[in-house]
Amino acid sequence: MIVWFGIVQVVVALLAMVVCIVEYARKRGPNDYTLGATLLVGILLIAQVVIGIVQPCAGNPAEGDPLEFWMYLIVATLIPFGAAFWALVDRRRSANLVLVVVNFAIAVMLYRMLVIWG
Repeated sequence: MIVWFGIVQVVVALLAMVVCIVEYARKRGPNDYTLGATLLVGILLIAQVVIGIVQPCAGNPAEGDPLEFWMYLIVATLIPFGAAFWALVDRRRSANLVLVVVNFAIAVMLYRMLVIWG
């Protein structure tokens, strides 16, 4: 895992969380900003999957348990797409609150992946 890229992902996830909080506070349903921010987090996680495959081949293996790292990464990659799909189906204001929780959870999971990688 590339450290600077992991830190960028954590920051982007936290910024996406802030965007969703602001839209929830403004009493709006999910919109392009909240869904786009959440999907950006998902796209960065897909890039992290590619990095996670290439890094051990390039001489940067995980210092922690690789199985634990991959389980975190797989689950974290699936969550934003599932939450965005759910927010598209359920267009109520509370969907933004769900996106807040999802983006915060992903930020925590990314931090844990950084710790596992070493």
